[in-house]
Parts: sequence; C-alpha cells; structure tokens
Amino acid sequence: MPKPLALDFDPIARADELWTRRWGGVPSMSAITSVMRAHQILLSRVDAVVKPYGLTFARYEALVLLTFSRTGELSLSKIGERLMVHPTSVTNTVDRLEKAGLVARRPNPLDGRGVLAAITARGREVVEQATRELMAVDFGLEGYDEQQCRQVFELLRPLRITAGDFSPATGEGPGEEQA
Repeated sequence: MPKPLALDFDPIARADELWTRRWGGVPSMSAITSVMRAHQILLSRVDAVVKPYGLTFARYEALVLLTFSRTGELSLSKIGERLMVHPTSVTNTVDRLEKAGLVARRPNPLDGRGVLAAITARGREVVEQATRELMAVDFGLEGYDEQQCRQVFELLRPLRITAGDFSPATGEGPGEEQA
C-alpha cells in the first residue's frame, strides 16, 4: 500500500486554529486529536512488525504477559485484568493464539470452572523473535530518545490513573512472579 503524500501543513494545527476561531481555545481538542493520530501511526507500525508472525499487537501483548508469569500460564481473567480488556476480547485472543499453536488451554486446578492459558515452546520462540524486531524499531517510537519516551509515559499516567487503571497509592504493581 503506497504511503500517502505528506501535506504541506499540519492538519491538526489547522483544526486547532479553526476551532479556536469558532469556539475559543481548547488545547485538549488538539491534544486528543494528536493522541488518536499517534495511536493510528504506532499501531500500524507495530502491527507491520508482528503480522509476519501471525500476530496482532493485542496477541503479542498476551504472549509477553504469559512470559512474565513465573509458570508461563495465567487464568483468562488475570490476562484480561492485566491487559485491561473485556473477557470476550481475552477469549478471542487466546482462541487465535491457541489455533496458531502459541498457547494451550488447560483447566485451572485452583478453580474448577476456570481456564489457564499457557504459552507453548513455539509461543516463546515467536515472542522472542517479534520482541527483537520491535525493539530494533523502538516499538515505532524511533523518533524519540529514552528521556522523551519516559516523558510520554509520565504525561499519560494521570489519564490512566483517572480512568481507574490503577491506584498510584498502591505502587507499581506486582513483580514478575505474579505478572
């Protein structure tokens, strides 16, 4: 697919100017538009790297999460909690990973109705290869240095706190053993 021609102006800055003329200055409008466009760009870049492995970024995240767990397996509910997605999305993701031979399902011995997703040897191999490639392109953020990446993280953190992703009073969360 050919890359679209670059405009000779910033359409988000232009929209900001027009918005300001019509309704007054609202910096949050240009900020949200920039974040949404950045999301499109980054998802496209990351998906281009993981697609040859039969993955989407969501499936890649699930595999990485499983590698962070002590045993290489987690309950579907724990996966949903950690990835902050709806249970239906987790089921769909695990279904596709299972069909690809990257995870296996097994009954949760601690919960008779629960299911564990366990990363397979092939899943570990794929996640390692995909991770090397993503790291080589700085996860699509190659235009930013380390300090700028940390600043982006810190700038977006209050949004995540306000959304209820986590409580800042409880610290950074569990370590590797609990994923």
